[in-house]
Amino acid sequence: MSLNIGPFGVMTVIHAILALFLIIELGLSAWLVDKSISWYWSGSPMSFILFGCIWSFLVLLYVSLVPRFITRIHMPIVSVVLTSVTMIFWFAGSTAQAVRIGIPSCGKDGPCQATQAVVAFGYFLWAGFSSLVALEALALWKSRGPAAQPSAV
Repeated sequence: MSLNIGPFGVMTVIHAILALFLIIELGLSAWLVDKSISWYWSGSPMSFILFGCIWSFLVLLYVSLVPRFITRIHMPIVSVVLTSVTMIFWFAGSTAQAVRIGIPSCGKDGPCQATQAVVAFGYFLWAGFSSLVALEALALWKSRGPAAQPSAV
């Protein structure tokens, strides 16, 4: 089974989609943290999401660039662990913010609508990093080979 889409692989496409979603999420969450109208719009869940954006950019840089350009220091288990932690961060941050805002009737309130968008994109990022964890773990599992099996001695 080939994971290539034209000249690009599935991983490259997932990395590009995650980068696009991260840019959107970073802009929205940074604007909301800066807005800080009241406890309703800012606070620890939104600050955690902002931290998650920056963390995710660093992880995405590692898992997308290091295997291609600095192969000597690439460790597949590190990629799996980093993407797993990032996946947990996105689920926790998005759920905390969703619980905090509840189901408001926003109307034309900009910060309220932006908060809903942050939650939605947070769950999209969680799904993207979940698929990345699955593909990274599958690649790690396949790379083990027969030499990695424990000996019978």
